[in-house]
Amino acid sequence: MKWIDYTALTLAIIGAIVWGLIGVFQFNLVSFFFGENSWFSRLIYDLIGLSGLYLLTLFGRIGRDM
Repeated sequence: MKWIDYTALTLAIIGAIVWGLIGVFQFNLVSFFFGENSWFSRLIYDLIGLSGLYLLTLFGRIGRDM
């Protein structure tokens, strides 16, 4: 299951970078590479969102491991 954790964390970091670029420079990296509202860019946003939701379980696992 660790590979899921690392994959979700990587996608969440990518999402944070994308939002940082949007906030600071008003530049959407996903739209730049994959097009505005393309099916692939929506898939990327969906995966990043699901990764963020999955990482919410990390709080429960951290408390359990202590």
